[in-house]
Amino acid sequence: MTTLSSTDVDWLVTLLAGVAATEIMPRFRNLGTGDVQQKTSAADLVTEADVSAERAITAALLKRFPDCVVIGEEAVADNPALLDGWSKTDKLAFVIDPIDGTFNFASGVASFGVMLAVVKNGETIAGIIHDPVGKDWIMAQKGSGAVLRRSDGQTSALTVAAPLGAVDRMIGSASWQYMDEPARSRVAGNLGKCLGSVAYRCAAQEYRLLAGGHIHFALYHKLMPWDHLAGSLITMEAGGYLRRLDGSLYQPADMDGGLLAATDADSWHLLREALLQA
Repeated sequence: MTTLSSTDVDWLVTLLAGVAATEIMPRFRNLGTGDVQQKTSAADLVTEADVSAERAITAALLKRFPDCVVIGEEAVADNPALLDGWSKTDKLAFVIDPIDGTFNFASGVASFGVMLAVVKNGETIAGIIHDPVGKDWIMAQKGSGAVLRRSDGQTSALTVAAPLGAVDRMIGSASWQYMDEPARSRVAGNLGKCLGSVAYRCAAQEYRLLAGGHIHFALYHKLMPWDHLAGSLITMEAGGYLRRLDGSLYQPADMDGGLLAATDADSWHLLREALLQA
């Protein structure tokens, strides 16, 4: 059971939409030359929208939950020590990715999302992913299933696709670009064994496709909590199977080991063998 009430969840949903409407969407396809900065590479960007959105979400969370812990992607970029021991707190911890898919956002491509996960005592208890363009949310609370909530308040259950039993019938996503060689070339080449692949450069949208039954897997190498905690919970609550590449459970404190999400355990093992083999 979570320590979030239905009123709290509704408030979080409204918060993400409100910040997206005021801080993100007015800047979409309207960024100035000084509004986009590189972090670690030309593919790793931060914009004024990321910073402003995270600042607004953080302030609202601290006002409603004064004793909470807030872990934001941009705050951690400025102060990596924020990640030290954060997941062990018995307080509510909110993990924010103000814009997942910043490269797309900065490029004017409408494939990005706002991600928020709630962690308590080392366990992810809620996850929300907001699509500011489509103006809806995918969301889950632990043990309660996953749903798509539309802007009119209507909800529908999310369910992963039926297992297919063969890799050459599956479509999915693999973020090989963050891997070191030789794994990088190996995974990129092995994707050809699948029926097809998608590359949204946006975990928020990839988890949406997986939890909604539109693709069959998603493989990730780089594990940052704001990128995967919300989506991993939503995927599992939609009936999917998600583990680190060594088969261990994915925990909020995990920062390495890769991550593979699939429709079921059998497909997970088939995909790990097919995508990672030399």
